[in-house]
Amino acid sequence: MKVVTTIKELQAELDAARSAGHSIGLVPTMGALHRGHASLVERSVSENDTTVVSIFLNPTQFNDKNDLQRYPRTLEADCQLLEHCGAQIAFAPSVEEIYPEPDTRHFSYLPTDAVMEGARRPGHFNGVCQIVSKLFAWVQPTRAYFGEKDYQQIAVIRRMVADLGFKLEIVPCSCIREEDGLAMSSRNTLLTPAERAIAPRIYQALAASREFARSHSVAATQQYVVSRINAIDGLDVEYFAIVDATTLLDVSRWDEATGVVGCITVYCGSKPIRLIDHIKYK
Repeated sequence: MKVVTTIKELQAELDAARSAGHSIGLVPTMGALHRGHASLVERSVSENDTTVVSIFLNPTQFNDKNDLQRYPRTLEADCQLLEHCGAQIAFAPSVEEIYPEPDTRHFSYLPTDAVMEGARRPGHFNGVCQIVSKLFAWVQPTRAYFGEKDYQQIAVIRRMVADLGFKLEIVPCSCIREEDGLAMSSRNTLLTPAERAIAPRIYQALAASREFARSHSVAATQQYVVSRINAIDGLDVEYFAIVDATTLLDVSRWDEATGVVGCITVYCGSKPIRLIDHIKYK
């Protein structure tokens, strides 16, 4: 596997791949890679001739400087994992390489980027679109792979792809979980042992709500999840929204949309650590 740190190096490697007629898969990441990321990389490797994985902790998508500072950085281990998964290129640039000047572009994809995470993390999705659009332009991938744990992010990126006319396929990949159900996340490494012990109860509540929803309204199901999680000492629900799987707008009835998803963010512990998850109802 080749590790490159500049755009010039990246494009030289990709020009050679394209000249050989290779399809190119891209897996954008912020590093601190785990088995969930590995599943994305392995899928890309299986479906493309060349796989590029970006490792870049993008500052423009953090509206909380403390969150950015605490985010784990494990480049050496990340590269070992990527090589084991069969990736051909790891792109690990500096902030100065990506942003030699401030990126002043503004992206707006209402209502998709204004609800849930968008409402609570001002500027977050603008930062996501800034970095992902740059990666798409430089890599020109055949396919790009994203985990469904960040369900809203995929919806926003789809809007951006359509808006900017990128010719690529967005490939959503199922959330990978620990054996106890906790959605894999780089932030999980920040949890204390006590916090890690209670964090799986987020998904337990979500999973139980799927059965509960069969005989209860959307509003009752929403209250069921929030009450059940908030009853656990150390967990605090920021929001739980039950939404149309395409528009991400709230639904009031189960038959209101062909696809319905519950998206949740929970604060865990005294620090606290912000954990996100989702459940598909239909």
